[in-house]
Amino acid sequence: MQTLLTRYWFITNIQYNFGLTAYSIEDARKLIDEANKTFRFKFEIIEIIENIDISTLDENHILPNIGAPNFRGVWYPKMNL
Repeated sequence: MQTLLTRYWFITNIQYNFGLTAYSIEDARKLIDEANKTFRFKFEIIEIIENIDISTLDENHILPNIGAPNFRGVWYPKMNL
């Protein structure tokens, strides 16, 4: 059985939001926790948008700076984990 990936947009209480693709919301939370080890930001998640349509994101800043949203991982901001 193949598990499908879902795109998520995490809105936080700081100026940074996060875009990522994961197998589930639990998997997404694990990815955001792992990303936070790199960023070392303290933030609270205000809202999570499931199945985010990336074309609705800021075309001047976010879209030119995203990684590959079709694969599991954090695609905004771009990072190497």
